[in-house]
Amino acid sequence: MLPNTFYPPKIGYSIKEACEASSLGRSSIYNHIAAGRLKAIRVGGRRIIPAESLHALINGEV
Repeated sequence: MLPNTFYPPKIGYSIKEACEASSLGRSSIYNHIAAGRLKAIRVGGRRIIPAESLHALINGEV
């Protein structure tokens, strides 16, 4: 039996995670960021893509 483990929903994705979650390649993700269709925030040395921005892109809301 699997343990009941609660995982909070993700609020941000790394570039790699965004690729995996959306089935888009790295180049596509970076192209969407450059075109302003996908928001990316710098936190330290990392780029984080807010979940809302990735969902909007996939849903065609951008």
